[in-house]
Amino acid sequence: MTGSTEKKKGNIFNYLGPALITSALVLGPGSITLSSKIGAIYGSQLVWTLVLAVGLMMVYTEMSTRIGIAAKSSFIDVIKQKWGFVAGLLIGIGAFLVTASFQAGNAIGTGIAISAVTNMNSTIWIIIFTLVSIALLFTKEFYKILEKMMLVLVVIMLLAFLITVILVQPSLGDVFKGFIPTMPEGSIGLIIALFATSFSIVGALYQSYLVKEKGWTIADAGSGRKESFLGIFLLGFISFLIMITAATILKPQGLIVNNATEMGMALEPLFGSWSTFVFMLGLFGASFSSLMGNATIGGSLMADGLGVGNNLSNMKVKLFIILVMLFGSTIGIVFGSAPLNLIIFAQAVTIFVVPFIAIAILVVANDQKVMGELKNKLFSNIVGIIGLLVLIYLAFNNAKTIFFS
Repeated sequence: MTGSTEKKKGNIFNYLGPALITSALVLGPGSITLSSKIGAIYGSQLVWTLVLAVGLMMVYTEMSTRIGIAAKSSFIDVIKQKWGFVAGLLIGIGAFLVTASFQAGNAIGTGIAISAVTNMNSTIWIIIFTLVSIALLFTKEFYKILEKMMLVLVVIMLLAFLITVILVQPSLGDVFKGFIPTMPEGSIGLIIALFATSFSIVGALYQSYLVKEKGWTIADAGSGRKESFLGIFLLGFISFLIMITAATILKPQGLIVNNATEMGMALEPLFGSWSTFVFMLGLFGASFSSLMGNATIGGSLMADGLGVGNNLSNMKVKLFIILVMLFGSTIGIVFGSAPLNLIIFAQAVTIFVVPFIAIAILVVANDQKVMGELKNKLFSNIVGIIGLLVLIYLAFNNAKTIFFS
C-alpha cells in the first residue's frame, strides 16, 4: 500500500488516484459509443443527461471515498456486520455477475481497436491483451502500475478530443442549450443507456476499496474529496467532448455511428487520414482500462463477499479477477459479441443488486459509528436520494423490458 506521505502539495496529478481508476474503468467502449451516437443523432440536446449522470456519480464516488477512509474494514465487511453475511455475499455475487456479463464488450473493444489499425484478426488481440492483463496482475506493485496506466490512457483520450473540439469550433449557443433538459422524440432508450454507463454504482462502490489500497487515512479526507470530484469530472468531460465533436462533425453528415470507423471520422478535422488511428487509440485506452478495471472490481468484490480477502496482493482475489477476464474474453472470442441472453441476465441481476448497493452506501455513509466526523452531510443525502430514485427508475425500465415486453 502507498502511504499518504508520498503526496506532494501543489501537484494536481497527486490527487488523481482511486477516482482516476474508477473514471477510466467506467469510461469504456460503451460510453464512447453512446456519447458518439447521441451527438451524431441529437447534436448537443442531451448534454444535460451527461451532466446529471456524472454529477450523481461524483456524489456516490465521494461518499465511497469517505467510507474507505473512515471504515476500519472493507465495505462488504461493514455490511456483513450490519445486515449479516448473506447481504454482503449478495453484493459480491451481484458485482461479479454484472462485471463478468459485460466484460465481453471490453474484450471485443480492445480487439477491434487494434485489429482496425493492424488488419490482424481481433481474436488474436483479445487473447494477447487478456494475457497481458493477467501478467500485469502478478507484478509486484499492481496498484501503482494500474494508476499510472489509467492516467496515460485518460490523458490520451482527453487531449485527442479537446484539441479536436477547439479546432472544429462548435456553436457555443447550441452547446449551452444542451444544458437545458429536453427529451427529443425517440431518445429515451439512449438516455437510459447513457445513465447506465456513466452512473455506475458498482464502480462508485469500488472507490472505497481503491482508497484502502492507496493507504489513505483521515488526514487525506480533504484531498480525497477533491480527487473524487476531479477524477469523475474527467470521465464526464471526455464524454462531453466526444458528444460535442460528434454533434459538430458527424451530425451534419447524417452519420448515426454504426461502427468504430464512423466514430473515428469525428477526429478527421484535426488528424486527417490518421483520424481512425487516433480514435482507435482512444477506443483501445477505454477498452483496455475497462478490461482490467472491470475485472478487478468483479473479482475483488466477489472474493470479499465470500470472505477470502479483498486486497489486490491476495492470490485468491487475483484468481477471481482472472476468472472475470477469462469469462469475458471467451465470450468475446466464441460469440463475437455478448449474446442477448447474457445481456438480459446481466440486466436482471442489475435490477435487484444496483439499487440495493446504493441503499447500502447511503446507510453506511450515515452511520455515525462507522463514519465519525466523515458522516454524510445534508447535501450528500439529498443528491444521494435523487441518485437512488434514478437507479430505481432505471431498474423499473429494465424490469419492464425483460419481463413484460
